[in-house]
Amino acid sequence: MNKVLVSMCIAGAALAMSSCRSVEKATPLSSINGEWNIIEVNGSKVTPGESRTLPFIAFDTATGRVSGSSGCNRMMGNFDVNAKPGSLELGAIGSTRMMCPDMTTERNVLSALAQVKGYKKAGKDKLYLCNASNRPVIALEKKEADVKLSILNGEWKVKEVNGEAIPSGMEKQPFIAVDVKKKTIHGNAGCNLINGGFETNTSSAKSISFPGVASTMMACPDMETEGKILKAMNEVRSFDVLAGGGIGLYDANNALVLVLEK
Repeated sequence: MNKVLVSMCIAGAALAMSSCRSVEKATPLSSINGEWNIIEVNGSKVTPGESRTLPFIAFDTATGRVSGSSGCNRMMGNFDVNAKPGSLELGAIGSTRMMCPDMTTERNVLSALAQVKGYKKAGKDKLYLCNASNRPVIALEKKEADVKLSILNGEWKVKEVNGEAIPSGMEKQPFIAVDVKKKTIHGNAGCNLINGGFETNTSSAKSISFPGVASTMMACPDMETEGKILKAMNEVRSFDVLAGGGIGLYDANNALVLVLEK
């Protein structure tokens, strides 16, 4: 009888330790902040296709925003920052709609994310996302910054704004020059000179924003392109290197708003 009771106690303890939302050992929400590579989905190791990187997810525990890549497309969403430690319920995950040679990983990642109800630590720099039954459906590993802010240093032509190419033959080619050391920018939005600074966020190595960009006040025959560029710059919250080269600047919803080329 005593052996049976001991066995039941051991089994109960093991179950409590494996629970994503164990009250006693709950991991604070702040521990999930930052970017994580998705290394397993439903127990299967994720192997990125040729010339592709691992899918990843980024949590901003200050704003409740989720972003990342599901293997092909960029994804975005939100979560409740007031949930109890160990609980994590993601809102509807939106994504861009590019087609890639292999969409299997992407479908598996998005399907697993839709099941997530909690999280727990899985060792140093590792994390599990778990379903309603407290079973891990995604394994994460802390993502090392593969893109450094220093890559932005220098002068960049503005090639696209909100998916539209900058018109050819403009009298002044829009450009942005970034001085990473001084954290300043200057350039031309198509007619007027622009100057200002930029800010970053420690929660993401790719975060950047341009608050308070100032411009001169000249009037030009066509101010439409300039207005679009200045509006897009005000919306920028992150950057990334584009597959075809150049830099993409993204808004808070992870939508591509500006494309820059050296």
